[in-house]
Amino acid sequence: MRIPVTAALLSLIAAAATAGPVSFSNGWQEQRLSLFNSNDYSFGSSLGLVSEGSVSIAWTRVGQGDWGTSGASWNWQVDQSVPATNLAKKGGDDRNISLYFVFVPESVAPSLEGANIRSLLGNKDVRIMQYAWGGNAARGTVIPSPYGPSGQGVTIALRPAGTGAHSESVDLAADYRRAFGGEKGALIGLAVSGDSDDTKSVIRASIGNLTLK
Repeated sequence: MRIPVTAALLSLIAAAATAGPVSFSNGWQEQRLSLFNSNDYSFGSSLGLVSEGSVSIAWTRVGQGDWGTSGASWNWQVDQSVPATNLAKKGGDDRNISLYFVFVPESVAPSLEGANIRSLLGNKDVRIMQYAWGGNAARGTVIPSPYGPSGQGVTIALRPAGTGAHSESVDLAADYRRAFGGEKGALIGLAVSGDSDDTKSVIRASIGNLTLK
């Protein structure tokens, strides 16, 4: 993609996600990353996306009661896939579907409720982990984001490019330590994206049964 997803994620100013199971039927908004294209999202019992040579994200806030989340589980499915790419390559890192977790230190989180992109862009305290279905890296590989300030975001590979349906369960606290060192802070935001703009391909995918633990 050509516009940093990290920057767009920093504009998390929507309604809070519910505790435990996360609803995909309300509280989510799309953030366009290009003036010329965007994905098509469908919101309901699950979140569906169609990406045709495009990229954008759907995002929501996490309520204060879930700031201490340390794990998550979900189901996802891909019916049409982008080709395998190098997720470390800027401008060549298409992937079928990614789930993002946005963290800040607990001491900082209250002051960032309702913050806009101008106040958060480049904030040194923000850390973003995205779990990706796509690319060609081995499962569990931590890949520094080629976008945004160095050390602010990582991709964790879960599934290589291809179709199918799978259930996932992740230890956010352990992965945070591997990715950034130290202890995670407060989980303040979630996002889902599909990215097919570099390969000009088509993605048909969905995610559901997302639960914060």
